[in-house]
Amino acid sequence: MQRLDMKQLLSQKLSPQQIQFIKLLQIPTAELEMRIKEELEANPALEEGDAEEADMADDDADDDFGDDQDDTDDTPAEGEEYDNDENILDEDFDETPEPELEMPRDEDTSETKDSDDLNLEDYLNDDEIAGYKMQGDTGGDEEERDMPLADTGSTLTDSLFEQLRFMDLDEKHEAIGRQLIGSIDADGYIRRDLGAIANDLAFSQNIEATEAEIEQALRLIQTFDPPGIGARDLRECLLLQLDRRPHDDVVEHAQRILEETFDEFTKKHYPKIQQRLDLTDEEIKEAIGLILKLNPKPGGSDPTGGGRVQYIIPDFILTNDNGELHLTLNARNAPDLRVSRDYQEMFQAYDKGAKKDKKLKEAVTFVKQKLDAAKWFIDAIKQRQQTLLRTMDSIVRYQKDFFLEGDESKLRPMILKDIAQEIGMDISTVSRVANSKAVQTEFGIYPLKYFFSEGIATDSGEDASSREVKHILKEIIEAEDKRRPLSDDKLEKMLNTRGYNIARRTVAKYREQLNIPVARLRKEL
Repeated sequence: MQRLDMKQLLSQKLSPQQIQFIKLLQIPTAELEMRIKEELEANPALEEGDAEEADMADDDADDDFGDDQDDTDDTPAEGEEYDNDENILDEDFDETPEPELEMPRDEDTSETKDSDDLNLEDYLNDDEIAGYKMQGDTGGDEEERDMPLADTGSTLTDSLFEQLRFMDLDEKHEAIGRQLIGSIDADGYIRRDLGAIANDLAFSQNIEATEAEIEQALRLIQTFDPPGIGARDLRECLLLQLDRRPHDDVVEHAQRILEETFDEFTKKHYPKIQQRLDLTDEEIKEAIGLILKLNPKPGGSDPTGGGRVQYIIPDFILTNDNGELHLTLNARNAPDLRVSRDYQEMFQAYDKGAKKDKKLKEAVTFVKQKLDAAKWFIDAIKQRQQTLLRTMDSIVRYQKDFFLEGDESKLRPMILKDIAQEIGMDISTVSRVANSKAVQTEFGIYPLKYFFSEGIATDSGEDASSREVKHILKEIIEAEDKRRPLSDDKLEKMLNTRGYNIARRTVAKYREQLNIPVARLRKEL
């Protein structure tokens, strides 16, 4: 039997300005510029200008809004700074949703009577952010902002289509070729079965093609540039590239290795290959060296391929002046924004205008929404700047030895909790800053998360950063005899003799994080 019960619950909800701050905090500098441009286009009450003009405009806004606003509003006015001892994410959230302000309707006859007694001050001094939505809060805007920009450059597919047009094929075989090119993956391989491609041609283009015809078209495409394109597996890709080379003994030996002993080659069982193919030490060494120079991903070798070059724009700039570290925020993180004076002056015009106009309420509400949105956005930008500087300043103090010398062995163990406790903020806030920001130093550009690492116990009783252990592990592997590479057990013993108390499984984990293969795959001739 179903029952209806009433329960009173307490829940935490993020206010619009807190959501605004979170979104702005986690985006990097490059995206911030685009986000500000979107807000400027969406909100006519927000415009670019210097800080002094913004303060003057805000002073006028305070006069227009009136002095009797609710003192419990804990959002700072334009020009004020947030209290550095408080974190916007750690405040007690409002437990009740903000009501939406009703808009006047023309067809409501009772509204005419109410509009005669319309008091402008009721709307100028309204504390509620009526209908306030920051740009990008809705799903559609979010999807539009996350949509990648169109790539106007030539792609690998375009290059292959261009080469196909020069083949002077009939309509049927050109259609087969276009279907094959469309089936090529980003790395340059065709992994679909030729029978499935034949079905696609039959159902989508009404073209009857046998697998032999498709195979013939594929052989043609495999002669296109870059070498190895259109291969169905790694072995075929490497053989296609060898076919382009002038044939000599080395190329012939390399082809035999791939054709007859490919499994042994992938496992680096060189003695078995040498014994099976009856090759000398010098012959197998030259052949293996040639194979290793080939490109296993021909699709990624195209300089005009579909991949977009990404540039890292540092959010912080750290300089060393005779042992004194100076931290500055990238100028792109501190844009000059202000509230529009024109929108401020609109309130004065409304105040002096006809109070009985039933459209006045709707106009005042719209202007107030835009002014509130502009003010919240400027405050969120300022709060973002303060949070970034406080977080990075704490990281610099914590890792000062590294920033002075650039030596990875100087990195101290540091986790998000250490920084969060020092600056009095929540761990989630520090995480948002560390996951998407970078700092420019005299030793290069580093992502902030690079400086966070776990601690490894040492014989001296102190903890060493896992970065330091990885650095030493990499040095040991680089100096090993490649003919007899060190196993994880031997690496563990070598690190233990250096004073690092580390287990073999931890060595394996660090080795994998450094993208270093196991000992068997590191073996060289």
